[in-house]
Amino acid sequence: FCSVVIAWSTVAMVAPSSVVVNGFAPPRTSRFVSSFGVDSKMFMTDSSSSSSSGMDLTTEEENKDPLGLPEELRTITDAFALVGDDQKRHKQLLFMANQLPAMDPSGFLPENKVPGCLSTVFIDGTATWNEDKENYIIDFVGESDGLLTKGLVALLVRGLSGSTAAEIQAVDPEFITEAQIGQSLTPGRNNGFLNMLAVMKKKAALLDQQARSGITNDGGAATGGEESDRPMYNAILEALKVLKPTRIELTDNSAQHAGHEGAKGFDGESHFALDIVAEAFDGLSLVNRHQLIYVLLGDIMPKIHALQIRAKTPEER
Repeated sequence: FCSVVIAWSTVAMVAPSSVVVNGFAPPRTSRFVSSFGVDSKMFMTDSSSSSSSGMDLTTEEENKDPLGLPEELRTITDAFALVGDDQKRHKQLLFMANQLPAMDPSGFLPENKVPGCLSTVFIDGTATWNEDKENYIIDFVGESDGLLTKGLVALLVRGLSGSTAAEIQAVDPEFITEAQIGQSLTPGRNNGFLNMLAVMKKKAALLDQQARSGITNDGGAATGGEESDRPMYNAILEALKVLKPTRIELTDNSAQHAGHEGAKGFDGESHFALDIVAEAFDGLSLVNRHQLIYVLLGDIMPKIHALQIRAKTPEER
């Protein structure tokens, strides 16, 4: 099921409605139809139900989605729930798959792979500051070599992109049942869909932490004297602060490899040994701990030649 790759991409968010009915925003089927280009008859409902004299009106500020869904994901969920049968839902997912922007192959990395899927799935993303929300928002993009799986990726990418990490964490996976998508999926595809959502939540939290760490330490690090001449050394330590290590020791061994063939680095900084202790490593294998560090170091890794890592939890010391 999960032959998928997901990366983050900006998604235009539509202004919310100011009124909801009986505590729920009315499904915006017209917006969904125009956005995805399907037959509007697929989403036709009896409009008379919204004209009841006894309906309870409240402002959207007072309304909280019962499943914690961002507005776009709520719209998609309601629209799918209105579809008459599984075949039409399946058709809509295939359409969404074809509309999904292609993902840059550079994101097809082992550390971005989603586990527990029948197909291959990768997830990547970015966090950018949003002035309207006064917070960081996460943007996703995705790819899959399985068309139906790609449709599910497109659903999550569109539904979650533009949300804050907190909003993404709040999403209840039960929305797949409300959208009546799960009933048309095999157990393997259903599990893969849930795994993708779980990985996107973890990725969102990590990206948010990285972004906040960068702002907190931007220009505020006390790096005088010798450290001001060690940009790679300082950059590595700053990037790993997001792990909140209880102990971190970074040794620059570049001098021992000076003149060696292939010993490339930024201004002579080429070889490092890292000894780090953090709760964040709890439950992760040795390989996954190293992969987490590589993800956090990002663009720093190509600028150095070698990084020896010793990563442990406080209980393993």
